[in-house]
Amino acid sequence: MTCCAPGAEAALSIAGIDAGSNPAEEIRLASRDLGNGARQSALSVPGIHCAACIATVESTLLTLPGVEFARVNLSMKRVTVNWRAAEISSPDLIGALSAAGYDAHVFSIESDPRDPEYSRLIRALAVAGFSAMNIMILSVSVWSGADAGTRQAFHLISAVLALPALIYSGRIFHASAWSALRQRRTNMDVPISVGVTLAFALSLYDTVHNATHAYFDAATSLLFFLLIGRTLDHLMREKARSAVAGLARLAPAGATIIEADGQRRYVPVGEIEPGASLLVAAGDRIPLDGVVTEGASELDCSLVSGEAAPKHAGPGTMIQAGLTNLTGPLTVRTIARADSSFIAEMVRMMEAAEGGRARYRRLADRAAALYSPVVHVMALLSFLGWISATGDWHASVTIAIAVLIITCPCALGLAVPIVQVVAARRLFEKGIMVKDGSALERLAEVDTVLFDKTGTLTLGKPRLVNASDIEPYALGIAAAIVARSRHPMSAAISDAVQNGQAFPEFDRISEHPGCGVEARAGNNIYRIGRPDWALGRKAAISDERAFSVSLLVKDGAPLASFVFEDGNRPDVRETVSRLQRQGLAVGILSGDRRPVVEELASSLRIDSFMPELLPSGKVARIAELRKAGSTILMVGDGLNDAPALAAAHVSMAPATAADVGRNAADFVFLHPSLSAVTDALKISRNAGILIRQNFTLAIGYNIIAVPVAILGHVTPLVAAVAMSLSSIVVVSNALRLSNRPCRKPPRWQAASTHANIQAMATGS
Repeated sequence: MTCCAPGAEAALSIAGIDAGSNPAEEIRLASRDLGNGARQSALSVPGIHCAACIATVESTLLTLPGVEFARVNLSMKRVTVNWRAAEISSPDLIGALSAAGYDAHVFSIESDPRDPEYSRLIRALAVAGFSAMNIMILSVSVWSGADAGTRQAFHLISAVLALPALIYSGRIFHASAWSALRQRRTNMDVPISVGVTLAFALSLYDTVHNATHAYFDAATSLLFFLLIGRTLDHLMREKARSAVAGLARLAPAGATIIEADGQRRYVPVGEIEPGASLLVAAGDRIPLDGVVTEGASELDCSLVSGEAAPKHAGPGTMIQAGLTNLTGPLTVRTIARADSSFIAEMVRMMEAAEGGRARYRRLADRAAALYSPVVHVMALLSFLGWISATGDWHASVTIAIAVLIITCPCALGLAVPIVQVVAARRLFEKGIMVKDGSALERLAEVDTVLFDKTGTLTLGKPRLVNASDIEPYALGIAAAIVARSRHPMSAAISDAVQNGQAFPEFDRISEHPGCGVEARAGNNIYRIGRPDWALGRKAAISDERAFSVSLLVKDGAPLASFVFEDGNRPDVRETVSRLQRQGLAVGILSGDRRPVVEELASSLRIDSFMPELLPSGKVARIAELRKAGSTILMVGDGLNDAPALAAAHVSMAPATAADVGRNAADFVFLHPSLSAVTDALKISRNAGILIRQNFTLAIGYNIIAVPVAILGHVTPLVAAVAMSLSSIVVVSNALRLSNRPCRKPPRWQAASTHANIQAMATGS
């Protein structure tokens, strides 16, 4: 494999770099200037997959001259490096990683290909599963008392079946182990590779000599269960990777610039410099941060500020990348490059939050990281002890293999995933999708729930609340005027009109972007929209707590006032009340206006709320609470909530959320009711109890079984049966989740169990 993986050349070409140039020069040209002589580079390192890899990559880069900072994001398989160097040189980051056994190339979200590792793992898992299943079937016949000839034939068939699993499925571990050993270091895959290979080799030797037992079933089963865990882990990280990539894709790939001579030219966003004039048509997304110089329109800010009411934009208005231009063309003067835009800053915030969350280690991961080395050390010590005591190398190896089989981490490997599968089914039955198995564990730990307002506590859709107070003829006039408008409030007016109601005829109807709609009937002029525009003079909003207010005016005289509100989600009051009764702190983080947020918080009896927050403000507030010791569940939707969803301990979003919000969240609920929050909390707490019970069962089984195997009192048949029974017990216990009453474990009990398992997993 070369140091430039597929897609690297495209990444370099976007940055204006010749893919055939010197790697160190490529790093310098693709880096970002941080000021004061510091630069930042981002590299994709596909070979990173565990804590040992992270430590090796970071330590390798930090030894290079000029490198001040190196941080791996395991979800993105990306490393961010800050360095200082002479103007014409840069540290050879790619060369250093290559020497350490890791291929790397310049990272680019837009061009980085989808990681093929998932398909590779699925194929390896399928081969290992097929081999293990069929070998187990043959083993039953051998265990049942087959004669010598039949036994050897079945063992030979098992060897043929195990060989593809050893070579094809095992290469996932063999390649990683060999790469580490070549660099005179070790990782988690070294003991796995050695153990599987030794088990197969001894089994093949015994088959040739027509011995009673062979251990092909143990070798293939070990590969199968280890690949299940690695596949689930990879799938979780791919979800996080797609969230960041989806956020980056919100910025258009190109934009239309207006030259000094008036000519228009479409260019890639990465080539646009500050001060350029852009033409943004109605319906397009704003590509870069800038200032409106010409035109008037309304902007959909819901993905950025969280406020669902469209925002008027005219000359002098500051706008940010990611907003959607709704009604009219705008000319915008850019004030930032693509890598410094609002979207780019949010990508960096999400990556930073995900990097911190990626270092969160489930107890099962920590135990598994320690498990394989301990298992093989015990097997080795058993071999050495028995050969020194008896001098019988075959018996000693057989006992060591029996230890390996009976301590196969099947039960421990299933302790967490099987509960997650059952819990995911329960959640699905309630209309909740779980995207990350570890999120169930994290959700059970929360003590604070923070809600976004628009689109989360509310539906994010304008609703005409005073239709009954408006004269039918005035409502009919308004509906006729806005019939062809695509504005959200126009739709709300149309929805309020009764079927069969007659509409007046107008000679001409024109929409004024950012203001409203004007209609002419003879000598009469009708206007509906912003009060000051409709009246032609300054008009105060009668109720600041309203979502929005529009006026219908005839020849300058008001005919009707239309008050819009954002309707609450179903069960929102009950959900908030239930959370508070459970002792959870509840708060609101919103980009909406203070009067609107204050009114909603008061109606829901929520004391803690923060209005008019930008995405960075939400992340900062979450950071403050986490620093104070709070464990946070963030519930939100939209682009503006994506960094906050990533920064929280665990997150949830409705199915109506923007794509980025759904990708960044750990849970997505499909129905409009907010009761999904309390349902998910209940199931996660019960799942946490069962996971701890499964850990206890798996560890207790090994505490009893391992000494018996080391003493030589366990045959391979008994070891295989015991291993299977331990897995069956764990699966059966997990299935009890369907019938468990929902309850929260005592805080002291959860803390004590957590501390005990953590101490075991870390070896303390």
